[in-house]
Amino acid sequence: MRTDFHTHFHLLEKKKNKRGVAPIYLRLTVDGKRKEYSISRRIQPEIWNSKLQKVMGNNPNEKEINTHINNIRHKLNKIHQILSDNDQRITAARMIGNLKGENKKAPKLTLEVFKEHNEQMDRLSGKSISKSTAKRYWTCYNHIEQFLLEEYKTEDYPMNDINHHFISKFEYFLKTKRECNHNSALKYVNNFKKIIRIALANQWMDRDPFYNYKVQFESVEREFLNKEEVKTLVEKDLYFDRLKLVRDMFIFSCYTGLAYSDVKKLSDEDLTTGIDGGKWIRIKRTKTKSLSSIPLLPIAEEIIDRYKEHPEVKNGNCILPVLSNQKSNAFLKEIAMMCGITKPLTTHLARHTFATTITLTNGVPIESVSKMLGHKDLRTTQHYAKIVDRKISDDMKELREKLEAESTKKNTSKES
Repeated sequence: MRTDFHTHFHLLEKKKNKRGVAPIYLRLTVDGKRKEYSISRRIQPEIWNSKLQKVMGNNPNEKEINTHINNIRHKLNKIHQILSDNDQRITAARMIGNLKGENKKAPKLTLEVFKEHNEQMDRLSGKSISKSTAKRYWTCYNHIEQFLLEEYKTEDYPMNDINHHFISKFEYFLKTKRECNHNSALKYVNNFKKIIRIALANQWMDRDPFYNYKVQFESVEREFLNKEEVKTLVEKDLYFDRLKLVRDMFIFSCYTGLAYSDVKKLSDEDLTTGIDGGKWIRIKRTKTKSLSSIPLLPIAEEIIDRYKEHPEVKNGNCILPVLSNQKSNAFLKEIAMMCGITKPLTTHLARHTFATTITLTNGVPIESVSKMLGHKDLRTTQHYAKIVDRKISDDMKELREKLEAESTKKNTSKES
């Protein structure tokens, strides 16, 4: 809604004080309606030029008053433009109110918005998002809180003041003060980016501080067990039930590709008869909610049968009596030492082993592996294919060196 306005600065001589100075007022007219506003400045009437609406003189005080008047004109033009752009009703009272800051909303604060978001995530935890995702947002919140205290000496920060420099400093803070590696730091920056998107969507920010900010993750080589290492684990005699249980859970993951959280929640309802008449696992992944369809290999079936009479399986809604992830990883380190495996054995390493050693290396098509892993994007699975290609390259290099050595040996024998 476009409505023109008119400004007129004048002296109100009837309000002269004992020293004979009068206040300067602004008369703002919009659509024939007026609003008077004191600009909080007083002068002697004899130096006021009513025609030019300015103070005559060159001393610092007179110059300051004229600058103040010009600033008010500039602010009113800006207020008028914003109201017009947003198609809001323009009145003299509203423009003066905006000039005085009466209609200005309090700025949204970063930690305030972040906390509200995280509390919503907590309510969705275990439903539409995983508990680990909700926890990660709180970790990022703590990083931002410490960052604001150390770098800006403040307990909170206006969202509209966040710029590209703020984001770059936060990334640097994560890598130095919090000692995060490159990829972990960028994951936290991406978590914070969601809070920025919320602010932009609600018009709490004028500009996107992530504009021209590039996120480039470094390629990470994922560890996995080879065929011999898996065989060693399976055949190793373990004397403690806790170690046997963790080993079996790990091997089960190696032959199903399920992550720890998915093995933990696995129930009889997730076991179905597949198109081939055999047993299959059909489960929605905890992390992505995507469907994984996995035919059960014999060793995985054996492990399920092994624990059918376990009290936790009989009395609960689970297939395997899984220990906590923390305990499982601690016991896996112990098992690795006993088996002479130097790789960092963790529950998630089993999933990588399924993708590489168990499936891709044995010729299972990447599309099938992707579906069994529950990947939404084939590009995620292709990372494992690169690992397998590298393994093939290394194996062929060894073969090439072996053949060259044999050829050299034959040539030497002929010469002698």
